[in-house]
Amino acid sequence: MSLYLGIDLGGTHIKTGIVTDRGKLIDTESIATPLGGSGAELARAMRQVNDRLLERQELTLDDIESIGVGSPGIVDTQTDSVIFAGNLRFRHEPLGAEVSQVHDGKPVRLVNDGNAAAYGESIVGSGRGASSLVMITLGTGIGGGIIINGHIITGYAYGGAELGHMVIDLDGRHCTCGRRGCFETYASATGLILTTQDYMRNHPETIMWALCGQSLGGVSGRTAFDAAREGDPGGKAVVNLYIHHLAVGLGNIVNSIEPEILCLGGGVSHQGDFLLNPLREAVYAELIPGTVEKTRIVQASLGNDAGIIGAALSEVWTEHSSTTVV
Repeated sequence: MSLYLGIDLGGTHIKTGIVTDRGKLIDTESIATPLGGSGAELARAMRQVNDRLLERQELTLDDIESIGVGSPGIVDTQTDSVIFAGNLRFRHEPLGAEVSQVHDGKPVRLVNDGNAAAYGESIVGSGRGASSLVMITLGTGIGGGIIINGHIITGYAYGGAELGHMVIDLDGRHCTCGRRGCFETYASATGLILTTQDYMRNHPETIMWALCGQSLGGVSGRTAFDAAREGDPGGKAVVNLYIHHLAVGLGNIVNSIEPEILCLGGGVSHQGDFLLNPLREAVYAELIPGTVEKTRIVQASLGNDAGIIGAALSEVWTEHSSTTVV
């Protein structure tokens, strides 16, 4: 049995895990992502959390075949560099080499985090056995991954499947990519927080103020959902608006690709059926009339582990990815 390290690089946390060659996750560990950190700083943080994990399992780097890192943004899998990642402020960052250097030269494969999560769900998660799958991660930003007939669609120059950067509001919020009105600015956890804060500024009566300690800085992606569960009209209004924004983007994706499964992961997806039931109805209302077999919209069964598993086994799937839509 071969062992691999998988690292999911997020905007708030770096999550790492030990994974077998059959996709079984043995153990995980995490650390806060250094805010504004350089690639070298992030690599050192990865080494720190990996050392903790390996020590707990009584292992060393010598027991690990290779390391896979799932990073936000456009990732060149040939040079193992991040071409662009707005939330990390990366441009042409040689992150793979930096991670390898601090891990004593261990082989490192750098991949897009959305693709990694999609692959993890497709082999051992909610998409197992499906012919096609689109994975959307609702975290600090929005990650996306597309798998068709076993091929991960990366695009001609590795910029494909950046689904968070389709525009759903032409003159909407500014996005870290430089455009306005991107799907990510409304449907990510960050976008949900902004929508919640916007509502609270104009509605001092909402119980969301009490839920976040009377401070806009205390708002999280759970605040509106918690308020809605308690029957607060403000919480319900924000949740409904969030679901509308999410459904518009997902409807565009389904109308364009029509995958067998649309899989939602990331922190917001943890709302489960409270989110999914109204969301399915809203998405299906966005679809082109005449669709007979509807895409199944499901919650990621691997939770935050999908990206770790997919990244860990990236040496395998990047050999079978497609740079064109098949």
